[in-house]
Amino acid sequence: MNNHTAQLLAQHFNTAFAAQGGIKKLRELILTLAMQGKLEAQDPNDPPARELLKEIEAEKRRLVNEGKIKAAKPVAEIKSADVPYALPVGWKWVRLDDVAAKIHYGYTASANHNTQNVRLLRITDIQNNKVDWESVPGCDAKKEDVQQYLLADNDILIARTGGTVGKSYLVQGISVDAVFASYLIRVVPSGRVYVRFLKYFAEGPLYWKQLYAACSGTGQPNVNGTSLSQLHLALPPLPEQRRIVAKIDQLMVRCDDLEKLHAERERKRLAIHTAALRQLLAAQEQASSANARQFLTRHFSELYSVKENGAQLRKTILQLAVMGKLVPQDPGDPPASKLLKEIEAEKQQLVKEGKIKAPKALPETKSGEMPYALPQGWVWVRFFTVNTVRSELVSAKDFPEENQIAPDSIEKDTGQLLLHRTVAESGATGPNNRFYKGQILYSKIRPSLNKVVIAPYDGLCSADMYPVVCHTNVLFMLRVILSEQFLTQVRLAENRVKMPKLNLESLGQFIIPLPPLPEQHRIVAKIDKLMALCDTLDQQIDATTGKQTELLDAVMASI
Repeated sequence: MNNHTAQLLAQHFNTAFAAQGGIKKLRELILTLAMQGKLEAQDPNDPPARELLKEIEAEKRRLVNEGKIKAAKPVAEIKSADVPYALPVGWKWVRLDDVAAKIHYGYTASANHNTQNVRLLRITDIQNNKVDWESVPGCDAKKEDVQQYLLADNDILIARTGGTVGKSYLVQGISVDAVFASYLIRVVPSGRVYVRFLKYFAEGPLYWKQLYAACSGTGQPNVNGTSLSQLHLALPPLPEQRRIVAKIDQLMVRCDDLEKLHAERERKRLAIHTAALRQLLAAQEQASSANARQFLTRHFSELYSVKENGAQLRKTILQLAVMGKLVPQDPGDPPASKLLKEIEAEKQQLVKEGKIKAPKALPETKSGEMPYALPQGWVWVRFFTVNTVRSELVSAKDFPEENQIAPDSIEKDTGQLLLHRTVAESGATGPNNRFYKGQILYSKIRPSLNKVVIAPYDGLCSADMYPVVCHTNVLFMLRVILSEQFLTQVRLAENRVKMPKLNLESLGQFIIPLPPLPEQHRIVAKIDKLMALCDTLDQQIDATTGKQTELLDAVMASI
């Protein structure tokens, strides 16, 4: 590695280590330098790449004469205007097809899990550049019928469609008979090139830039064999290929170590932050609470440089709120016991008007169920003591223009609606529940995802959701449902069944804290203020991360 390259890597090491995705960028930088001939010094004694190309051409002519490959059509020379950068002495710009004996599509067949006579390797079987051959299914094909598709060591497979387009895998140490599926393209490298150098090329920025430019199809990206064969590749002399791969291997091991260190540092930072927040939540004495607050304040800039801690802070805010620790109590507030009497009278009136059904009797709350002591004036109640599920099923297909909300419309853990659509746009045709503006819509499927929202308008919701009429401050109740205190009960309830689903009986018997109504209003206002500060914190983290990423991009662009 030359001095300029070494200085660049050293100069931006801390930035790469600190930035979100920085180590990924560092890997890209290493591969960029490698493909430009800046990672290893050139040796004037190496036979130049043009001599290597003559050997490859002689090899391909022999394979054509033996009937093992078809003769390639002549292609135009690569023009200097078409190459992205100048190469060192001894290197040469080539097309991928120039260094490949064969490039072709895979075998069209369906997987058969009842046989493994001939395996069928699919892109889904390739994870992190590895294949668990024991889990690869077979296909209904005889070995003699699929000779042209049988995989061999040093084959490179490339995904040609979908979200994994361009993903590559180097076959090495294969000990089974296997063919590759039709959504893969096989590159059989010439025996005169170092295959691991080609694999690193297929992981670098130059490869990806060309591949995405070659992708066709508006629905999902798709690259064909012809486009793939025309990708430009900077080819070094064979000895230098081996030296470059050895240096990349060495540096990638360092990157692996960096990732482990980074992950461990983040784990410790999260653990320290979580411990401080737990102390804040558990503090019964003012002095203990003050110590936790001082610790968080003193280490604020370090702790809140990652969004994971910001997410923990949001959860803690909600938990402090439902514990009565977010705003001071006002002795002039009417107690929650009085509010309960008003709620009971309201429910009886709604039953008389036919708007809700008469509720079933709920068991009284027991002291053993209460996870913590509540402030003066608060009470523990069952969820259905202050809420009612109002089911009004209709056929969705009869209301195509109505607003429609389903679990996938709601962001988890935030109480935010992600998208607005009509019944027709959602494609819903079966039973849906009517809901009304101001009701709480709560997903009963996989409830630990915490998908809940206050309806911003009237409409229909998926039968997988409960429309909840709240008889107290609905904004406060939303925060209760989003809190860890509520989620703890959800997780216990959903773990009792095979398919995570929250039934009405379990939901209704959850215990929740109920403050006086004026305090509910104050709590909601305080939460909104603190969540706005958390939003600002997230924006600052994004801005810092963006600047670090811009710096790394600028470094790579300058090379």
